[in-house]
Amino acid sequence: MPQRHNTPAPSAPVADEVPCTHPDTVAKFFRALADPTRLKLLEYILSGERTSAECVEHARISQPRVSVHLSCLVDCGYVTARRDGKKLRYSVGDPRVADLVVLARSLAADNATALTCCTRIPDGQD
Repeated sequence: MPQRHNTPAPSAPVADEVPCTHPDTVAKFFRALADPTRLKLLEYILSGERTSAECVEHARISQPRVSVHLSCLVDCGYVTARRDGKKLRYSVGDPRVADLVVLARSLAADNATALTCCTRIPDGQD
């Protein structure tokens, strides 16, 4: 009779676990920055902690729209929010976010003509 080995079966992935290198996850990471208003807000927050009122003034759009964009940036991990009395203050906790924005601007500048002429990806909207 063949001898049995008690080798554990491979464990199934946990429902909440998402592979960080999965193409859909990486694409979603970039989609969060695909909106020009979110990118504008992120760049503004990169220069220092900001309140939502400061973000509204900077973006020149309504407070509810700014809140939606800031919530997206928080939910996707680009920005953190902390309560200070009645105000929420937003900041960037990971310095790699600044590196990412600088690299993206550099690549966009190097490919400006191609990006301007590209018809497959629509221009961003608020």
